[in-house]
Amino acid sequence: MKKLFSLVLCVLFPVTVFASDNGYKIDYDGGSIQGVKAGMGMRMVIEGATIRVLRDKVEIALIPATAITEISYGQDVHRRVGAAIGLAVFSLGLGALLALSKSKKHFIGLTWDDAGKKGGFAFQADKSEYRGLLAGLEGVTGKKAVNSDAMTVKN
Repeated sequence: MKKLFSLVLCVLFPVTVFASDNGYKIDYDGGSIQGVKAGMGMRMVIEGATIRVLRDKVEIALIPATAITEISYGQDVHRRVGAAIGLAVFSLGLGALLALSKSKKHFIGLTWDDAGKKGGFAFQADKSEYRGLLAGLEGVTGKKAVNSDAMTVKN
């Protein structure tokens, strides 16, 4: 019985590993990728020397890691006022508590120059994956991500 169980695990484990969906879920926010609109959900796959952007398993962009010139990231923090107003209609106490909570969106930007073909785009990363995504991008490109929230812009 133990041998049969071991054999089943030895067969199932590699199959599930290869069947898993690799990459990071992202939402396109804007940039120079043709045919993609803001808000479209995509996947970013970081491989050894390339970064692939996929939409429904179709490759939209292939960026060599050596062509990346800058990685930036930032957060958009806002209060959940709209949801709090909706909840306050039914329960004043819960609506007030929800108005005090904050929502964060994590944005990452990439720019590249691939033999004169310059481009860039910004995307929103999932809150549970953005740190891993940044670490992966920094690892394959050798570039350090710049926190755009800490930068000051003078007009």
